[in-house]
Amino acid sequence: MTTSSPLKQTRQLLADPAMTESTPGSEFAQAATLGNPSDDVTVTYRAYLPTAFPLFAERPRFTVRQLMKMATIRDDDAPYVREPQPSQERGNRSGVTFDTTPESAFQPLLDEARLTDIGVSVAVPPGLLEHPRLLAAFIDYRLLVRFGTTENEVLLRGSEDGAVPGLLTLPEARRLRAGRAPADLLTEAAALVEETGGSCDGIVAHNAVYWQAVESGLLSKLAEAGVRIARTRMIPEHQVLLGDFRAATTFLDPGVGHLRLRRGAAEDGGDLLEAGSRMGLAVHLPQHFVLLEGSG
Repeated sequence: MTTSSPLKQTRQLLADPAMTESTPGSEFAQAATLGNPSDDVTVTYRAYLPTAFPLFAERPRFTVRQLMKMATIRDDDAPYVREPQPSQERGNRSGVTFDTTPESAFQPLLDEARLTDIGVSVAVPPGLLEHPRLLAAFIDYRLLVRFGTTENEVLLRGSEDGAVPGLLTLPEARRLRAGRAPADLLTEAAALVEETGGSCDGIVAHNAVYWQAVESGLLSKLAEAGVRIARTRMIPEHQVLLGDFRAATTFLDPGVGHLRLRRGAAEDGGDLLEAGSRMGLAVHLPQHFVLLEGSG
């Protein structure tokens, strides 16, 4: 007589792999109770895990991804249209006719965005696995928030395998350097974004710059203009990234994710929890971004 393996039992248990009614943590906590206590546990999801962070529904804080438009795709590389600007000889300022605008020289090309796997891991506190509800909350509120920070880093600085280009290092993005603090130059940089035909709809800034904008009243004025700010520690305090995020980029989501418990894999010999998902990024119009670099 044969018995089911822990992985098969896990698959049988999952009633909501797309997480339409449950959370990654609650699904995983149930799966972790099955099988041999010494075995690793892997649960797969038909979803991109960082989107499941519960507090997204309760507070108005944007990630870099949330500034972009998203597309659900198959689990393979995705074709997209890219429109590079052939040269900067015509300048970044528009005239009063279409022929004198920078975008009149854009050259549409068919390109392909590569998918990659990103993830994060955290040590499991001793004894936590004995409390399924606490384990579920630890995954949903602590592991996934670490995943969101990692996602911000990848989108801004690129993935290690080069599949995802970092928005801070796009060679075609424009640069605005000044001797003033970035918070004093946001509206000037936002206007520069629109010289290539886009609309400045998003800003990525360090937490300190964000709260300076709150204190000065600029944040509410930007919100009235339809500009959203994603604050993150993954960008230096002296830099701010502005752009037409929804026109210039598409976040590619194949709906592939997993949570994994690895027994004895932590540095101290304890257990390790891993979260991973597959994603990609298509940058259609890199010249729709302006990297503002000011003094501290």
